[in-house]
Amino acid sequence: MLAAAFLAAGGMKIARPKPALVAAGMGYADDFADGSIKAIGTIEIVGAVGLILPWLLNVAPILTPIAAVGLAVVMAGAVVVHIRRKEQFVPPLALGVLSLVLALIRFAS
Repeated sequence: MLAAAFLAAGGMKIARPKPALVAAGMGYADDFADGSIKAIGTIEIVGAVGLILPWLLNVAPILTPIAAVGLAVVMAGAVVVHIRRKEQFVPPLALGVLSLVLALIRFAS
């Protein structure tokens, strides 16, 4: 589920132009350049793939918790942006916490 959330969020940032994101309620997009938004979307997609494939295929499974930590860092940045803009910050906070939990579980196993 966590990977699906990041895949959907990243895909939307890559597929939609900035004005469409702003119109869809992502007001923070106004504060970033188009390239930055696309880069964040790409990071979310790569991170989502990193949450699933290495562990599933047992090929470099250490990449799964590393991807989770990376996504948690991205979500920490998102929380800061949303707090500064006085926007709802609970969704990125929840995704970040879940990413950290997954990282801890995968590092431990």
